[in-house]
Amino acid sequence: MPITFQLDIVSAEKSIFSGTVDSLVATGELGELGISPGHAPLLTSLKPGTVKVTAHDGNEETFYVSGGMLEVQPHVTTILADTASRADDVDEAAAIAAKEAAEAAMADQNSEIEYSKAAVELAEAVAQLRTLQSIRKRAGK
Repeated sequence: MPITFQLDIVSAEKSIFSGTVDSLVATGELGELGISPGHAPLLTSLKPGTVKVTAHDGNEETFYVSGGMLEVQPHVTTILADTASRADDVDEAAAIAAKEAAEAAMADQNSEIEYSKAAVELAEAVAQLRTLQSIRKRAGK
């Protein structure tokens, strides 16, 4: 059984990560998923949230994805994200502003379409803030 696997994280704009890893944890539609070497083939959608990647040397990297798809094949795992970034690149002030704007839009319920859009924006902003919190918690800040 292999001890590592190839992981590619790709957004609509660019490739965010490509390398050999020991494991990853992501948030799927039905909850958290842990992927290790030898995992059964899988295709699932992802919710906005954190993707934690553990490299073979034990270092952990954290990424934010705004949703997308996770595909596990025998020798490669791919995350195709609408938007993806390294967690360190997430702008906390912009995420807080987006969260506040989405909450305000949800409170002003003019139409169902606008409410749905605001709910999606709120979920993405909260996921970005959770990603930043998980980094701080891991760093002991």
